[in-house]
Amino acid sequence: MESIFLRTFGDTPYLKVLDFFLNYPDFDYSKTYVASQTGVSRITIENIWAKLVKEQILVKNRSMGRAELYKLNTANPIANKLLKIDYELSTAFAGTPSRKIALEKAGN
Repeated sequence: MESIFLRTFGDTPYLKVLDFFLNYPDFDYSKTYVASQTGVSRITIENIWAKLVKEQILVKNRSMGRAELYKLNTANPIANKLLKIDYELSTAFAGTPSRKIALEKAGN
């Protein structure tokens, strides 16, 4: 099932990888695992990963054998803002009070 984040912003490979980490911010993952869970090819993951690491949205957490494990860098203000946006989208979609406030502000 497609997430609210992907429904809202699109399901490009970059956003699929970003959405994966937004959904599981407390855990670390290898490139291979993220590729298998998102349906993004391992080759495509390389470019996406490099950009997310360069922007410090992902940080290396540890190594297991030859695999390097990365997680969402919650100390990064951009990553934090993305987490908040993801949460707000989810609560709005679920019809919680956040959605009612947004609808009232929109005049609906």
